[in-house]
Amino acid sequence: MINMELTLLKSKLHHAHVTHSELEYEGSCAIDADLLNAANIIEYEQIQIYNLHNGQRFTTYAIQAEAGSGLISVNGAAAHKANPGDRIIICSYAGLSAQEATSFKPTLVYLDENNQIIRTSAQIPVQVA
Repeated sequence: MINMELTLLKSKLHHAHVTHSELEYEGSCAIDADLLNAANIIEYEQIQIYNLHNGQRFTTYAIQAEAGSGLISVNGAAAHKANPGDRIIICSYAGLSAQEATSFKPTLVYLDENNQIIRTSAQIPVQVA
């Protein structure tokens, strides 16, 4: 058997709303610490951000913002790709063996317009026609 590693969705913050965009900040994406914990994303972990407003997709890393603040701040060069009010999806991924992948479930966190948690899940619904 071939020893293969697969990259799977580890966690997602779905429909986060950008609250700040700081061009002169050192970089990264600051995320409310409660949201990081809920999504199982650790500080300095690589994240992918998908901007629903303008279609931009980019890679950065997560840093911790004040717990309970609802803050989502896209910083540094990435500030050119997201503005306050934009809806974004923040994802992290993990490398798993093919065997581990068969039982792995992601952490999915769904947010409202104030970046408050509406619900969590471990499965994306099947898309129907």
